[in-house]
Amino acid sequence: MSRSDHLDSETRITSVKEIAARSASRTACLVQLRGPQMGRRFELAQTALAVGRDPGSDIVLESDSVSRRHARFEPSELGHRVRDNKSTNGTYLNDVLVQGEASLRSGDYIQVGEAIFKYLSGDNIELAYHEEIYRLTIEDGLTHIPNKRALTDFLDREFARARRHGRPLVVIMMDLDHFKRINDDFGHLMGDYVLRELAKLAKARIRHEEMFARYGGEEFCAVMPETDLAGGLAFAEDFRALIEGHHFEFEGNQVRVTMSFGVAVIDDSMTRVEAAVLAADENLYRAKRAGRNRVVS
Repeated sequence: MSRSDHLDSETRITSVKEIAARSASRTACLVQLRGPQMGRRFELAQTALAVGRDPGSDIVLESDSVSRRHARFEPSELGHRVRDNKSTNGTYLNDVLVQGEASLRSGDYIQVGEAIFKYLSGDNIELAYHEEIYRLTIEDGLTHIPNKRALTDFLDREFARARRHGRPLVVIMMDLDHFKRINDDFGHLMGDYVLRELAKLAKARIRHEEMFARYGGEEFCAVMPETDLAGGLAFAEDFRALIEGHHFEFEGNQVRVTMSFGVAVIDDSMTRVEAAVLAADENLYRAKRAGRNRVVS
């Protein structure tokens, strides 16, 4: 057998592009999007990274929903994978329970207990990391919709525009009914699922020029430019009925979810944007006092 035949039969030639792809895929990190160390970056090298409640873990998460040795991030042939260590509450990859182990792709979300991480890999990891840090300032880490800061900026702009041009603007405050009971009866992972699912339902119904944001906890806010009171009431009632009729099921547990709404439209008496939010908030509390699961304007 010639030398070239020997190479063909026993040696696998690795291309330069493949070597570069492997190198890039192993240049990776985790960014914590939710939890006490929000924004922290964890480098993923060629050794495993342990996550759990155990003080000896590489990433320590002090939460009752996290097992002592909950999960591991490990290098794989072309990147990294996450392995669940038979944890009590499971490890989730993009909202799907990890069965044993799962390969990771850049942009994936991993949830361990109440903490959420984003996996970043590739050539431009530094740029991706800084973009993620900026996104943390304007986006809620759990639901991936605008946070209160982004909402405030948007509302300031739209309130000024509506006042200047005499255009209608609707503000809707909304709050999940008996949300604490959901957390108490089914655990915080069910509560997280409900909040994420609600945000997904809202994203499909909000227009590009409008904003649906997480105001805090289980409270949300919608701002609807060029919409009058009738339009705001119609949106709120449709969304209320959608939430009431939606099938919320997580890990085999089903829960009935309802929501209360307070709707307000700006008028000439409102000289500050806070007045519009306060009016909507007062109507929300009227809806709560009237029995919940209703729209009040």
